[in-house]
Amino acid sequence: MKLCIVSDSHDRAPMLAAAVAAGQRAGAQAVLHCGDLIGAMTLRPLLELGLPVHLVHGNNLGDMQAIWNLCRESGGLINYHGADADLRLAGRRLFATHYPHYARGMACTGDYDIVCCGHSHQASAVQQRTVEGGSTWLVNPGTVAALGGPATWMLADLVDLRFEVQAVPV
Repeated sequence: MKLCIVSDSHDRAPMLAAAVAAGQRAGAQAVLHCGDLIGAMTLRPLLELGLPVHLVHGNNLGDMQAIWNLCRESGGLINYHGADADLRLAGRRLFATHYPHYARGMACTGDYDIVCCGHSHQASAVQQRTVEGGSTWLVNPGTVAALGGPATWMLADLVDLRFEVQAVPV
């Protein structure tokens, strides 16, 4: 299974939609948004693409009630998890939050295969050492909004645990 990981869209609906559409063309079967969405209207174009979306909020909250309402209207397509998400996709345990320091801490536990975050607007995928001596992938897709860094998203292959930084097509 492939996953389109995005973050820090900051109300840039066209850029978010372009990243998710590119992910879908590359075979992504779901989307994970790591926060700083801001407005619910930013998500509306994703409904047409039909991929399930998992979303956590960031430090730019926006209108949370409108996001909840859109989730209800989406018939289960858009799933808002609050400050963090504990997910199981394709047999992998994933954790998502907006904040890199929180993500690093969760990756160190060894409870997850992949821990995703945003906030820094810098894309990266590194293996974080766990307290048990293993490793967990720590993934930040960067920002789809091109604020303080290039417009990027991450394509994750959950079977092979491969991660590719992708430019948002503009």
